[in-house]
Amino acid sequence: MSSNVNTAGKTVKVPGPDHPITLEHNPSHVVVMLAGNVIADTRDALTMREAAYPAVLYIPRKDVDMTLIERTNHATYCPYKGDCAYFSIPSGGERSVNAVWTYENPFAAVAQIKDHLAFYPDRVDAIEVQAEQAV
Repeated sequence: MSSNVNTAGKTVKVPGPDHPITLEHNPSHVVVMLAGNVIADTRDALTMREAAYPAVLYIPRKDVDMTLIERTNHATYCPYKGDCAYFSIPSGGERSVNAVWTYENPFAAVAQIKDHLAFYPDRVDAIEVQAEQAV
C-alpha cells in the first residue's frame, strides 16, 4: 500500500488490493426524494464501490436542486478521497442535517466524483433507482 502525507499534514492513501475503490457510470434513472420534493433526478450517476462498504451513488451537481440544500460547516477527511464537505436539506428537519456530502477537490484516484453529491439513504425519504426499460 502506498501512503504519503500531503501539505496539510494529512495521510493520503492510494486504493489498492487492501482497499479497492471502483467507479462506474450507473445507467439507471436515479431520483432522490424528501418531503415531497425531488432533490435530485439524474441518468448520469456514478456508482462507487469502496472496500467492504455499501455502494454509494454520486449524482452530478447539475442534476441536484441546489436551492433545496444548504451547506453546513461540518467537514470530514478520507485518506482515500480527500476533504469532504456537507449539506443539509432543511425540508427534512433534524433527520436531514448533513444528509449530503461532496468531495470538491478529490484525490486523483477518484477524480470522477468532483462536482458530484452523495446522499445518506436514511436521511432522505427515498433514493429510487429505476433500471432503464428496453424499448
